[in-house]
Amino acid sequence: MKSVYLDYAAATPMTTQVLDAMAPYWSEQFYNPSAPYAPARTARRAFEDARARLAHAIGARPGNVTLTAGATEANNLAFASVAGPVVVSAIEHESVLACAEAHGARVVNVAKDGIVDLVALREAVAGDAELVSVSLANGEIGTIQPLRAIGDIVREERMRRLERANPTPLFLHTDASQAAGHISVNVSSLGVDMMTLSAAKLYGPKQVGLLWHADGVELRPLVLGGGQEGGLRSGTENVAGAVGFAIALEQAEALRPAESRRLRKLAALVRMELRKAVPYVVFSGPSQDARRLPGLVHASFPGVEARRLVIALERKGVYVGTGSACAASRMRVSHVLKAIGLSEDVAQGSLRISMGRLTTNEDIAYAIQIIAKSVEEERGRSHREVRA
Repeated sequence: MKSVYLDYAAATPMTTQVLDAMAPYWSEQFYNPSAPYAPARTARRAFEDARARLAHAIGARPGNVTLTAGATEANNLAFASVAGPVVVSAIEHESVLACAEAHGARVVNVAKDGIVDLVALREAVAGDAELVSVSLANGEIGTIQPLRAIGDIVREERMRRLERANPTPLFLHTDASQAAGHISVNVSSLGVDMMTLSAAKLYGPKQVGLLWHADGVELRPLVLGGGQEGGLRSGTENVAGAVGFAIALEQAEALRPAESRRLRKLAALVRMELRKAVPYVVFSGPSQDARRLPGLVHASFPGVEARRLVIALERKGVYVGTGSACAASRMRVSHVLKAIGLSEDVAQGSLRISMGRLTTNEDIAYAIQIIAKSVEEERGRSHREVRA
């Protein structure tokens, strides 16, 4: 039986180059980079070199990059930099929404395509908000947010506060974990004050991430101890993870133009063939290519339970997601689908098909055939149960 993996938005395999670069720091170069002797200093140089390469890849200075144990920690660190109200979109990742809730969140609605309501956001930041956090790209329906326009709103509000002698700070943070490798994550062009990245979405190691912050942002530590990472993240540094992250991000940036074009073609093929095979399919996310992630298709099948469909597909060698892995693990309808106004009947039958470097046209042809057949089988089963 053929096996087709179509859940790259949840996890990506590490490349051979990443694995090879990391390997020495698990064995012969295992030394603690904070120790004073020569072999440890070699490990320290490798760690700091990785930080410098990561910074270069995003157009930043190394001193503004903090290495973390993944994107969730980086998001928490970003929110810890403020004490007052925060503004987030209704379709943020669970880690952002959880942090926002602890800060008295102002949640801004989105349109049916997932684009944040800029008028509502402008109203939400007025006066006393200290942080706006909007993901560069949504990992469930693929929406790419107008981050430059959001940055303009933040800067306009800062100017108003200066004119009124209002000292309340206001920063813009973005979780760009899903976007990296697909669209530019250069911090200057994005116009943000803080940015989160995850190696796990870039064919790098899991539990490795970073938070970049601009000079005017004062970060506060979440983890106290030996004072590593400039006192922001105590604990022995993950040298192997940092080295692998740097290689993965550099590779992703080098491959990005060609790979994005290829993935857009694959996604178009998925939508076309699914529409032919299952005419009642409902696609979510922006209709314009420029506003959605390449390689991600969100498809819903009314009258079908996604969790049963995923199991049926797995039995036939096709692996897809139902949305964010965090939400899917709890077997509930995603907050993202509620926010864009999908009815429960449609939302319950939703699949996220996300493609990556190893996905081929042959994979897509096989997967569409299996998905269409499985959807019809599940609909038939549901109808039989209703009649019974």
